[in-house]
Amino acid sequence: MPSLKTLKNKIASIKNTRKITKAMQMVSAAKLRRAQEAAEAARPYAERMNAVMGGLAASVGQSSSAPRLLAGTGSDQVHLLVVMTSERGLCGGFNSTIVRLARAKANALLAAGKTVQILTVGKKGREQLRRDFAANMVGHVDLSDVKRIGYANAQNIARDVLARFAAGEC
Repeated sequence: MPSLKTLKNKIASIKNTRKITKAMQMVSAAKLRRAQEAAEAARPYAERMNAVMGGLAASVGQSSSAPRLLAGTGSDQVHLLVVMTSERGLCGGFNSTIVRLARAKANALLAAGKTVQILTVGKKGREQLRRDFAANMVGHVDLSDVKRIGYANAQNIARDVLARFAAGEC
């Protein structure tokens, strides 16, 4: 049986660990809040860009000179879902929500008889989706070594997606 001093030390150690964990949660919450505010601030830009791209796609119609990416392939049998979650951190609710939405979209597409391919960015999403959709996983972008994600990382992901489109995979 442990001594009284050992028990007191263990209790103190657990309390200190709790304080550290609480501080880490507060930092993660602040970072998530800032990222969410930035995303919400960019929403009008994204909506306008979506409208512009939709207008461009409608104006080119079936023109043979239109870029393939803008005109589309004419087939919607194969869908590529790019699921972006975090690599690490204390954002379980954030990751779970993204994975839940990705699962719902994948299941809806599969129920409609479509083929679904999943490209994951961030290991949290990959781990959760691999359980149900291992056969549909076509790639993973590992950002575990990246300290601060920037434009170059997004550009590499976009190149991967565009290469898959150009190859006729999706």
